[in-house]
Amino acid sequence: MKTSDKQNERIAKMTFASVYPHYVTKVEKKGRTKDELHQVITWLTGFNDQAIQRLIDEKVTFEEFFAQATIHPNAHLIKGVICGYRVEEIENPLTQQLRYLDKLVDELAKGKKMEKILRMP
Repeated sequence: MKTSDKQNERIAKMTFASVYPHYVTKVEKKGRTKDELHQVITWLTGFNDQAIQRLIDEKVTFEEFFAQATIHPNAHLIKGVICGYRVEEIENPLTQQLRYLDKLVDELAKGKKMEKILRMP
């Protein structure tokens, strides 16, 4: 699915630190924990708790965030609609990676089991 260049650029320049508190609020409102959120972020990106905090403190953009990440080999198994787009059809790699993260946070907030969220066999 095509996203506009303007939209892709906006996503690239957003900071992880500006979105992270919204992720925390979203999952905690639904009875999940910050530790579970970190588990999801770690699975997708390879970042541990200290790296996540460093990236927040450094106010890295999503472009920098995902450039430093090691995307999980099973990330391609993340499917579905987020923000009106099918994540598996998004052509821009950075936008797709951000939508993968959004989708995982959504699934966590909706109470999905961790084994399903983390695409475990």
